[in-house]
Amino acid sequence: MTAVRALDDKKGIDIKLLAVADVSSLADYFLICTGSSSTHVKTLCDAAEAALDAAGEPALRREGHRSGTWVLLDFGCLVVHVFTEETRQFYDLERLWNDAVPVPLAAESEV
Repeated sequence: MTAVRALDDKKGIDIKLLAVADVSSLADYFLICTGSSSTHVKTLCDAAEAALDAAGEPALRREGHRSGTWVLLDFGCLVVHVFTEETRQFYDLERLWNDAVPVPLAAESEV
C-alpha cells in the first residue's frame, strides 16, 4: 500500500493497518502510525499525503495538523492516523477498534 510505504520510508514507528469495514461505516481501513516528535508527525503526514496524491487519491480532509500530536488524513476508504507516542497511548485506537481485523503489512499489496 502506498501510504504504508510512505510512512515506512520516513521512519514511521509501529505502523498498523486495521480493516474496519465490518465494524464501521467511516472507512474500510485505518492506518495508524507514531512519530517521534511533532515535526516527525508532520513529515509523516506530508509524505503519506504526497504519495497518495501522486497515486490519484487526494486527501478529502486533514484534521489536527496544528497541534502536531495527532493528525488525521481522510482519503475516503482509508483514514490515516499519525500520533506522537504519548497521544497514541492515551487514545489507544487499537483497543478502541479491537473488533477490527489487523492486516499483516506483509500482505499490504492486497489492500
